[in-house]
Amino acid sequence: MKITAITTFIVPPRWCFVRVDTDAGISGWGEPVIEGRAHTVAAAVSELADYLIGKDPRHIQDHWNVLYRAGFYRGGPVLMSALAGIDHALWDIHGKALGVPVHALLGGPVRNKIRVYSWIGGDRPADTADAARAAVARGFSAVKMNGTEELQYVDSHAKVDRMLANVQAVREAVGPDIGLGVDFHGRVHKPMAKVLMRELAPYNLMFIEEPVLSEHLESIPELAAISPAPIALGERLYSRFDFKRVLQTGGVDIIQPDPAHAGGITETVKIAAMAEAYDVAVALHCPLGPIALAANLQIDAVSHNAFIQEQSLGIHYNAANDLLDYVTDRSVFAYEDGFVAIPNGPGLGIEVNQAYVDERAAVGHRWRNPVWRHEDGSVAEW
Repeated sequence: MKITAITTFIVPPRWCFVRVDTDAGISGWGEPVIEGRAHTVAAAVSELADYLIGKDPRHIQDHWNVLYRAGFYRGGPVLMSALAGIDHALWDIHGKALGVPVHALLGGPVRNKIRVYSWIGGDRPADTADAARAAVARGFSAVKMNGTEELQYVDSHAKVDRMLANVQAVREAVGPDIGLGVDFHGRVHKPMAKVLMRELAPYNLMFIEEPVLSEHLESIPELAAISPAPIALGERLYSRFDFKRVLQTGGVDIIQPDPAHAGGITETVKIAAMAEAYDVAVALHCPLGPIALAANLQIDAVSHNAFIQEQSLGIHYNAANDLLDYVTDRSVFAYEDGFVAIPNGPGLGIEVNQAYVDERAAVGHRWRNPVWRHEDGSVAEW
């Protein structure tokens, strides 16, 4: 079997898909994207394709190593996201060729379903209590919300009070048994993180996500000592070498690699295994499309320390298209009682609707994340 073509599709709302074709008539799909830099990643995929055309797609480990190591400059969001989408597609081809799901090629599943959570609110949290009630009514047993708007290095207690009021409203709306994650989104600097984490202690949070940016890992043990809530981070880390520093530094309870950014299935399985050795849980990051979610679930299937899965159904970014629009069988992600079933079809376990992908790729997108500024005019973390 030989790879004959690699094609990318920029599709709404903010995604990039890749299809890898072979001379055996089998095609695999992946999702190589950086939110807000989709065209940049598509260009990187095109460059990596030069090596892959004519190669056997089933030599996944070797292809991963060549694409990672032979470029001299390696790592980072663009190259690792391009590599990730290609890796998804190669695993998809291999599974389809053998008629088995990817998780069967990885040693078989340790679970047949995994808990999922629903996003509530938007970039600037509002009406979160009603959104949380609605999510619970749809069967979700866990929700996640953005904790705060932009914050200066040292900011007002009025902003702290607004955040606490939002979190309290959600907790009161859903009761004590619903998991509640609060995402600081890297918007918070250490001085205010110390304040917020102390004040959030009474709300029995499932986790606090990205209390500070991952480049400030040295702050995590200090922050972990303040709050009883587990600390989660990792969506902006891209390899096992990035996560090695996280695990060595300590203080992180849950890692959140994104298999659409962190080198795909091949690399993320290794990252999860590293975390297991440190007794650290995994909650894969996935506010993306159906191919990314399918790849995530194949990893969840074989990772004992995976405990919950992010997914984008109804997320505030999905205005033009939503998660299920691009698959022919919308029941493939069977949400029930707060869980989603692990797909058991060949490859990634989904069938992409090629006609609809073509239709929406003709529209495309130029999605960009917002640029926020503080009251003094300086740019704020988003």
